[in-house]
Order: sequence, then C-alpha cells, then structure tokens
Amino acid sequence: MACSALDLDIPQGPQMATTHDWCICPKPNAQARLRLFCFPYAGGGSVIYRPWAADLPESIELWCIRLPGREGLRALPAFTRLEALVTALVPVIRPYLHMPFAFFGHSMGALISFELTHKLCRQHNLVPVHLFVSAHRAPQLPDRDPPLHHLSESELLTQLQRLNGTPQAVLQDTELMQFFLPVLRADFAVCETYSYTAKPPLTCPISAFGGWQDPRVSYDELAAWREHTCGAFMHRMWPGDHFFLHSAQAQLLQALAQDLAWYLKTTGP
Repeated sequence: MACSALDLDIPQGPQMATTHDWCICPKPNAQARLRLFCFPYAGGGSVIYRPWAADLPESIELWCIRLPGREGLRALPAFTRLEALVTALVPVIRPYLHMPFAFFGHSMGALISFELTHKLCRQHNLVPVHLFVSAHRAPQLPDRDPPLHHLSESELLTQLQRLNGTPQAVLQDTELMQFFLPVLRADFAVCETYSYTAKPPLTCPISAFGGWQDPRVSYDELAAWREHTCGAFMHRMWPGDHFFLHSAQAQLLQALAQDLAWYLKTTGP
C-alpha cells in the first residue's frame, strides 16, 4: 500500500485522447483485441500507467483507473473502505467490458482488482482473461505491518520517509503535503480496514509480481495467491523494492505481454 506523492499529479504530457471520469485510455486503438485496466497503489493516480501505452503490443489497449480524491476527480471525497470503492467501480467500469479484458493492480490496486473481479463475476458473470497482482500479499494472509491511517500528521510523515516512496522534496513541501496526506490516509484506510472473506477460486489465470528487496511483501506472501485460481498461476520476482514497477518496468511489461499472449494466440490472428 505504499505510495508516491508525485503520482497524484496534475496531468502531465499530451492530453489523453479518451477520458471518462474514472477510466482513461491514453492511446485508443480500434484494432485492439484486449483491454488492460490498471489500478493504482495508495496515493497514486492514472499517471502511473500512462507511459505503458507506448510499450504494450498493439493488440492490447491500455486503460488507467483514477480514483476520487485526485487528478480530475479531486472534488470527490476519497474512499476509505474497499467494499464501498469496489461497489462504486462496478457500474463505472462495466460499460468498457464489452470486449475481452485483463486487470493489473499494484499494492492497493491488487486488492481493488481482486475484489472487483469477484464482484463482476457474481453480479454480471464477467471474468477477466487474466488477473495480475503486484506487490501485495495474498488477501487471506494477515497484515504484518502496523496501521498508518490513524497516525498523527507528524507520525505519518515519519512513516512515509521510512517507506522510501515519496521524494524528500515532496515531503518538505508543506502546501503539497496538505493536499496529499488526506488522500494517502484514505487509501491506507482502504487497505488497513480490509477483511478478507473466503471466496471460491477464480477461473482466470493469475500472475503475481514482486520485488526481491521489498520489505513489505515477501516471496511466500506473493506465492500464496496461488490459492485464488483454479487456472494457471505465474509468479515472478525482479530486483527492486516496493516500487519495482518503475525500476523494472521493461521486464514487467514484457511479462504482461507474455502472459496475455496465450489468449491472443487462441482467439484469432
């Protein structure tokens, strides 16, 4: 559930070609055969994933999820409970699932995508062709880290420094942190108040990704995602800490493309 203040972002770079409140498609592609929806980590926005559009295969159309409390949805209050967030996400994302789709979530995003997958399956009989979970222990495992969302501002800032996910220049910017901390606190609450309830395994394959130097998520905690699918399970680790999705981006995107290739090969040219 770690974060980076830079990812709350006032939009950077060229204007997105397709924007629908919570769902952003940086590079619309009418020829794509599959949509990949990416869910952010705590404190993150759609900016995390926008650069991926240039490096994914042409057959995959990237969609970035942005949540209330940040970017163009700053006027809306950030969610503090996962169930409420997922319930709100279902009608938002449902119109874009008329073609094959996959989910990727990093840290907090892994929990969101997991619970959203189950809710879409129960309510609409919709299942992604693949679920990618990154930098988060399997949901049935207890959280071994103390909660952060209830800490005082000074205590929370101290913990952010230890997490090593927020640049010092941002931590020392009082004005920026006044905007950032409430969103981050809400996102931490989403993760820390989550309580897993037993669910049947999913039918779609699951890939779990991790960083070897991540102090928050171990190899075994990632391997435990195996219990949540009756399909194929892939488990990969790369050098890097909790934010290996940035430092090992090329390897991660290659793995995404590789794991989705089986579906693309079996569904047409």
